Amino acid sequence: MIKNSCKEPLADFAKRKAEHIQIALEDKHQTTGLSGLDRIKLIHEALPDINLAEICIKTQSLNLELPSPFLVSSMTAGHKQGEKINYAIAKACEQTGWLMGIGSQRRQLYDNEAILEWIELRKNFPKVKLIGNIGIAQLITSSHEEIEKILAPIQAEAIFVHSNPLQECIQPAGTTEYKGSLSALTHLCKNLNVPVILKETGCGFSKNTLLRLNDIGLYAVDISGLGGTHWGRIEGTRAKNHPLQQKASKVFEDWGISTIDSILNTHALDLKYEIWGSGGIRSGLDAAKLIALGSKIIGFAKPILQAATQSSGAIIEYMRQIEFELKIALFCTGHGNIKSLQENKSWE
Repeated sequence: MIKNSCKEPLADFAKRKAEHIQIALEDKHQTTGLSGLDRIKLIHEALPDINLAEICIKTQSLNLELPSPFLVSSMTAGHKQGEKINYAIAKACEQTGWLMGIGSQRRQLYDNEAILEWIELRKNFPKVKLIGNIGIAQLITSSHEEIEKILAPIQAEAIFVHSNPLQECIQPAGTTEYKGSLSALTHLCKNLNVPVILKETGCGFSKNTLLRLNDIGLYAVDISGLGGTHWGRIEGTRAKNHPLQQKASKVFEDWGISTIDSILNTHALDLKYEIWGSGGIRSGLDAAKLIALGSKIIGFAKPILQAATQSSGAIIEYMRQIEFELKIALFCTGHGNIKSLQENKSWE
């Protein structure tokens, strides 16, 4: 049995994760309008010298040739409803080639049977490209060998280390022991056998933090800015019997650095890692804006979750819509591919 200083009863863990799914789908937990995406305009080209059918949205990341720059962001795991959702997402991702971030693997650190969910998913979808996921608080108390052990069965292309300080403060019995987080992250980057991606969960990154991360060996930072699902709001809703946390959630309901400000914070910095973008991305045009601003991979969460509650077919339909909208954005800015959009300033 793998050690874990923050062990949570399995029943409580599953209940919390199931509640997250239901609550995350409610509009009141979205910071709609705060992403800053409306401040960015792509410059229209009235005479694009290319055919729409020739537009290419392939990209390269994680030493992979990917058919699109899209990712299903990490969402859920460790409960029965989550298994059904992840099955639908994996089926869609295998068909479209989108990357798939899996839900938190925290439970695997103290429950050896938890890996069975992912082993079964991998068996059914051998070609899907999976990215593992662990919280920074759990990383502090785990060795890189323990992290490798939970990644190996899913044949992960990389791992997300998610940082969610606000959520942990508001969450009843949240894990707020963050001391030593940068040191633990540095150790993981130097010793893990797959790339490490640091990800916020909806509150973004400042310039200072981006610079602090520059020399530790990260492969990428997913800025996950304010503008989409807000976990402070979600945990406030869950904290019905915890008045301190519930009241605080109202004070911090718009807390964070917007998606656009987080991306702009990367500009003029000589960063050694890729920038991935997420946080309130709801269309292919939103994605195009973040790509134009320098994002390599674009993550989607809530819209995929909504579709996943219906079927894998609904997810694929949404994915194809996003891909088509990105191609339109490229065509109408006069660019035949993603590299051209990024190398030529096409926004104001």
